[in-house]
Amino acid sequence: MNLTPQIISAGCGASPSRAALFTPFIQAACDHYSIAEPLDVAAFLAQIGHESERLVFTKELWGPTIAQRAYEPPSEKAKELGNTQPGDGRFFCGRGLIQITGRANYAIAAVALDLDLLSHPELLEQPGHAAMSAAWFWWNKKLTPLALAGDFIELTKRINGGTNGLADRQARYAAAKVALGIA
Repeated sequence: MNLTPQIISAGCGASPSRAALFTPFIQAACDHYSIAEPLDVAAFLAQIGHESERLVFTKELWGPTIAQRAYEPPSEKAKELGNTQPGDGRFFCGRGLIQITGRANYAIAAVALDLDLLSHPELLEQPGHAAMSAAWFWWNKKLTPLALAGDFIELTKRINGGTNGLADRQARYAAAKVALGIA
């Protein structure tokens, strides 16, 4: 599928300039991971648009909040994320258009993307790597079948762990479908 800045802008809710910046990277990522069917692309754009706040953020905003403090060992959340060292929570905070979070997830993504993410997690903040990591996540979590089945709620749960921001994600999904001519 040939993506344009207009499609990216509509589907992600992004400004025209952010959409233009990210279009070649999102196109390459979708091509590489076979995110090609219109419903799949619409769902992908909606989810990355929500997760990155309209393609504005490729790094989790850090407070730290109460939830983010739990990323630090010895908490259960830290164990789940593979965070073993003091400071891992902040160092391996969410990055990319679908935020890769935690030492263990960075290690897996590092191998898949052939990047030294354990030493340089900030690489996922760059537009090309941010887009590719999101498409890899989509492929790795087998989200295409859910997108093609129209199971947007389960798809959201697999990305977010719940339905946080569901209304926003659904609004972006509807806009993406219109932009792709499948509404």
